[in-house]
Amino acid sequence: MNAETSTRAITLNAHDVNEVGEPAVAEPRTGLGFWLRQFKRELVVVAIFSMVANLMMLAPTLYMLQVYDRVLSSRSELTLVVLSLITLFLFAVMAFAEWSRSRVLVRAGIRMDEVLAARVFRASFDAHLARPVAMPGRSMRDLTELRQFLTGNGTIAAFDAPWAPIYIAVLFMLHPLLGWVSIGFALLQGGIAYWGHRRAVGPAHALAEAQTAMLAQVQTKIRMAEAVVSMGMVERLLLKWQVPHQAYLQQHAATHGSQHRLTAVSKWVRYAQQSLSLGVGALLVIDGQLSAGAMIAANVLMTRALAPIDMLVGTWRSFLSARDAFDRLDALLKNHETKDPLLSKVPPSGELRLEHVSAGAPSSTGRGAEILHDVSLRFPAGTVTVVMGPSGSGKSTLARVLLGVWPVASGSVWWGERPLGAWADDERGPHVGYLPQDVELFDGTMADNIARMGEVNPARVIAAAQMAGLHDTLLRLPKGYDTRLGEAGGVLSGGMRQRLGLARAVHGEPGLVVLDEPNANLDETGEAALAAAVQQLRSQGASVVLISHRQQVVALADQLVLMRAGRVQLAGARDEVLSALRSANAT
Repeated sequence: MNAETSTRAITLNAHDVNEVGEPAVAEPRTGLGFWLRQFKRELVVVAIFSMVANLMMLAPTLYMLQVYDRVLSSRSELTLVVLSLITLFLFAVMAFAEWSRSRVLVRAGIRMDEVLAARVFRASFDAHLARPVAMPGRSMRDLTELRQFLTGNGTIAAFDAPWAPIYIAVLFMLHPLLGWVSIGFALLQGGIAYWGHRRAVGPAHALAEAQTAMLAQVQTKIRMAEAVVSMGMVERLLLKWQVPHQAYLQQHAATHGSQHRLTAVSKWVRYAQQSLSLGVGALLVIDGQLSAGAMIAANVLMTRALAPIDMLVGTWRSFLSARDAFDRLDALLKNHETKDPLLSKVPPSGELRLEHVSAGAPSSTGRGAEILHDVSLRFPAGTVTVVMGPSGSGKSTLARVLLGVWPVASGSVWWGERPLGAWADDERGPHVGYLPQDVELFDGTMADNIARMGEVNPARVIAAAQMAGLHDTLLRLPKGYDTRLGEAGGVLSGGMRQRLGLARAVHGEPGLVVLDEPNANLDETGEAALAAAVQQLRSQGASVVLISHRQQVVALADQLVLMRAGRVQLAGARDEVLSALRSANAT
């Protein structure tokens, strides 16, 4: 590969390669706002139903005016019956409009989940790989919280609020003083909402951070329950957990105390408005400037005019939480957008090449945080490469770079004639097998786990289990391959978990198989099965990268790589590297 090709590879991003490996036009990053704009039609329908519902809200005012000012003076029962029937019909129209807009919002929430859930799910994995967080599932909770807010009272209040000026205009028509009183109360409630915002933002953020810290500690301790209980560490860990728990309780008390004060003041204003508006109306009636019917109608109308503002104040906390959820999801989708599946359709094949690769943990920054330094290696198809070195030498980081789950700070990684990042994860994944040091299994059957939680092809599953030396063991289980595991496979021994992880890694005859300390928990039978599996993978033309501390695996190697302090110390054919080591030891 020439220098020009190498330079080109360094500058390519994961989503900037088209079907033939050439740079493609980068798609604009699509944040959450892009997807929410797809719901314009639903918002228009909700706005129409809100208009109908709010127009019908004028019916009680008109009914009271007619009853007090016309029916009582004329004493006409027929007029009262007709007015009552018309009003009941208008109430039915109002109820239908409110039910319809609620139904539209609920359906919009379901469609929002259908549009965004899969994208947020995938982006959450990419984000956690890039920067591990204490609460990796928070993005899905953010989506739920945002959906509930957008389909709840907060959105309804937002659509009702623009109609408040119309109600106030009607009050001005009844008498200017009533209009000015309603404006005064509207400004007062708006001021309360602004004051509540200034007082609630900081404590709400602090409360969320305290809750995250507390829950993260609980989750960490529960994951290590066996070690914690067996060594009598529960009480000591409880004392340590109480520190963030007390901090959370104090912040919770402060935050909710502020919110309760806001609610109390808002409630006082609402009750004062109802009484004072009635008092102002009575004063106008005494002065002969207003009829009794208009006084009662004005009181009801003013309450209705200020109801959306009062509802906005009541949902302010939910609004703040939903806004924070929106900001987090927007950043998540912008920074981890789904790759276009049309960018690459050719399956990966051929040898893997690392050229002057430097890399570190995704959460680290700066060149000083790099773990691998200027690594150049080749992993030809149909060969077994054993990577050895002391702890902390960068072996697991090399594995993660080969798998594409950790990015490179500089240099390039190629698979065949294409950069490794040319394939989306879902496209590259079926051609890759990985056995990590800590094998994580999922809630499902043995067959489901071997088939990578996808469609179970019996022939492929059995072939993978046989390659891992697990077939006979599974047949002895009560339900065979259909035996279910608990979450994380806690019922399995360490050796069986590792062999099940090996079967999952070799499922589907992948072209690249990375085995990180695969014999750590294996007995002699397991080691023999591992050796047979590696030999079979080689015969199938796979590139096998085997990371281990044990000298026994050297016999399986075509190539040996010795690493130290993140650099390649020796690399080449097995016999050549061993000869060089013997010569170095002799001197």
